[in-house]
Amino acid sequence: MKLPWNDKKFVLLIIAVVVVIALEVLSLTGIHLPMPYAPFVFGAFILGIGYEVLWEGLKALLRLKFSSINLLMLIAVVAAFYLGEYPEAAVVIVLYVMGEKLEDIGVEQSMSALDALVQNSPKTATLKSTGLDVPIADIEVGAIIQVKPHDLIPLDGVVEFGETTIDESTITGEPIPKDKIKGSSVFAGTLNKSGFVEIRVTKPAADSTLSKIIELTFEAQSTKSKSQKFIQQFAKVYTPIVILLALLTFAVPVLLFGHEINAALKQAITLLVISCPCALVISTPVAIYAAIGNASARGALIKGGMYLEQMAKVKAVCLDKTRTITYGKPIVSDVISLDGSDREELLACTAGTEFFSEHPLAQAIVEAAKREGFTPHESEKFESLAGKGARAYCKVCEGEEVFVGSLNFIREHQPVSKEAEDAVAQLSAQGKTAVAISFGHGVAGIIGLTDEVKAESAQAIAEMKYMGLEPIMLTGDNDSAAQHVAQEVGITQAHGDLLPQDKVKYLKNALAKYEYVAMVGDGVNDAPALALSTVGIAMGAAGSDTAIETANVALMNDRLSLIPFLVKLGKRTVGVIKANTIGAITVKVLFILLAFAGYSNLVLAITADVGVTLVVILISLTLAKYKGLPPTL
Repeated sequence: MKLPWNDKKFVLLIIAVVVVIALEVLSLTGIHLPMPYAPFVFGAFILGIGYEVLWEGLKALLRLKFSSINLLMLIAVVAAFYLGEYPEAAVVIVLYVMGEKLEDIGVEQSMSALDALVQNSPKTATLKSTGLDVPIADIEVGAIIQVKPHDLIPLDGVVEFGETTIDESTITGEPIPKDKIKGSSVFAGTLNKSGFVEIRVTKPAADSTLSKIIELTFEAQSTKSKSQKFIQQFAKVYTPIVILLALLTFAVPVLLFGHEINAALKQAITLLVISCPCALVISTPVAIYAAIGNASARGALIKGGMYLEQMAKVKAVCLDKTRTITYGKPIVSDVISLDGSDREELLACTAGTEFFSEHPLAQAIVEAAKREGFTPHESEKFESLAGKGARAYCKVCEGEEVFVGSLNFIREHQPVSKEAEDAVAQLSAQGKTAVAISFGHGVAGIIGLTDEVKAESAQAIAEMKYMGLEPIMLTGDNDSAAQHVAQEVGITQAHGDLLPQDKVKYLKNALAKYEYVAMVGDGVNDAPALALSTVGIAMGAAGSDTAIETANVALMNDRLSLIPFLVKLGKRTVGVIKANTIGAITVKVLFILLAFAGYSNLVLAITADVGVTLVVILISLTLAKYKGLPPTL
């Protein structure tokens, strides 16, 4: 834990703690402040440091709110002062305030990433039309804003002019900056690292991705986990019981056994002090905030401690294929020549024919040709035939008419060989899309395209299985493609050709079998399944309002490896909360028994209470740095 030494109030509190403890140690050795100065000196410490606690305790007493911890402290301080135990009264309140301050520091540090995001987010933007800096709340959608190098992007938008590199780690958690050119999307709160750019605003300030992240993260504080609710309810019942026990500790020895009033009162005060449930109350929220902050830094927004705890229980993970296991973008996987044409001729000529087509398959072929260094052939008389393919005349190939499309489309114009049909059948069996090419004399070749599997998918699936999680693929893509991808990444249960309602049916079956099931999808057509699952996780949610709003957990990047990490983080968080709770209760019970037996005192009680509080905070804050490294598989 980093202590705020630049905070004057905190420094004064530290000085007060040191002075009061030193005076208490001196009093234990027989060296006391002379009368009548002692009450005034210690009274100054009590009021100067603990006035807020005492005032809250007094208000709780007037309202008969016996569940207030501050009321415990008020009773303890007043009673100690009555007994003439001035150093003890001062130590009680000063150390209690120190404990509260440590609690605040713990929560602040666990939320520090979000606080920094809020504080550093841009408040103004430069309008191109006027050159003036305008509050971002006043800038309308469609306006053009200018962003200089090393400035933060103030609003979501699309690059209209310029090229640059942007650090998007605040949104996606990815440390590697992204190159941006005209047409690229950018997000508010990200850092423009190099070039000057002009951006067309696509969302008002209140609806920006950054604003939604901040809003959802703060909302996560109010979505309490079961552990938080239990501890808070426990404290409300526990505190009145402690007050009752303290009254009995005082009244029974005095009234029934004739013990000295002051001795019985001192034991009752000791019981009150050691019984304060500070460590219990603070350990859970600090653990939850630290873990959520850790996840946020990696690009995963968890909408509350409840969902973090649910992640710890997950036994199976249902995954969509497209944009979850795969990139959702077709790439050329096979180039098969059937008439002796070489790879360059097939790709370059096909790319030239498809150059003006906006179809994703056409653009994938054009990109493949360029990536391999082949210049698309210049063509003319381009014609696109919806649902079939395209045709054009290639200027490079001596005016040949080129047909590109499905095998049935080619068959309408040229003879199709059995070799071509076998090649298409083979690609289809692998879940690939086949595009046939004809140069006017039968089928010249076949180009196979597939949805590229993410490089990390197989490793992430293997890690899930190593952890005992069952991965299940649920996709709307054809079953052949589903089975092929599933086999490639190591998934044994895969179901294709599913409509949204079909995914819900399979998810219900998984819930019946595994009880706790996470659903991972893109947040649009997977919305019904996301809502039904134990934990709904939206992949690639950056810029997608639907994904952020639908899911319980929104991944701002496309990293499937975050799924096993979040499960491990959830389990680690639940483990820390349980350990803190058991440890704190054990210490409380031990010192309560010592107080009943007459072997405890105020200073020891206070030291134990503050010590336990500090320990549980430090343990909880380790969750902010938890890495959950994958095993060696």
